[in-house]
Amino acid sequence: MKRRIWYLFNFWKFKKLGSKTFIKNALIITPSCISIGDHVFVQPNSRIEGVSSYEGVVFLPEIYIDDYCTIQQNLHLTCGSSVYIGKNTAIAANVTITDINHPYENIHLPIEKQPLTTAAVHIGDDCKLYNNVVVLPGTFIGKHCVVGANSVVSGKFPDFVVIVGAPARIIKRYCFETKQWKKTDTDGEFI
Repeated sequence: MKRRIWYLFNFWKFKKLGSKTFIKNALIITPSCISIGDHVFVQPNSRIEGVSSYEGVVFLPEIYIDDYCTIQQNLHLTCGSSVYIGKNTAIAANVTITDINHPYENIHLPIEKQPLTTAAVHIGDDCKLYNNVVVLPGTFIGKHCVVGANSVVSGKFPDFVVIVGAPARIIKRYCFETKQWKKTDTDGEFI
């Protein structure tokens, strides 16, 4: 009943809010730039924020969380351009996802006063991001990928890989011939 009441009070605020979706006790949320599919559940203390202006620069943030995603507590998601989270993706506790970078080019200005840069983030369908993962601007994660706990992810990663570390790298990829996960080099080539 509580979820249904939340939905009725909030569906009109979002760019799109799918059925049977519930965001429990968010800390910060900017619904006007957020589209959420059906059957999405977000645990408490999330920050899902589109940044529309910063230091006089206007941004057009687009956050899309697709159907059947589950997100555990303390998500920190900030967006100035585009963040997409694919269907059936599960995100564990204390994960950070951002398409925003705070440059530090001008040594005469504090970092927080310098203009932001952005680069779109894409997390594919059927992925699992474990606790304390940080996904940085410009990252593309393919479908059915696993990102190990405490990883710092930047770059492009193909479908069906296991990614770990800081900086994150590929350590396994699914082999369709043997129907097994096999060790790889950091480029995803089987060892």
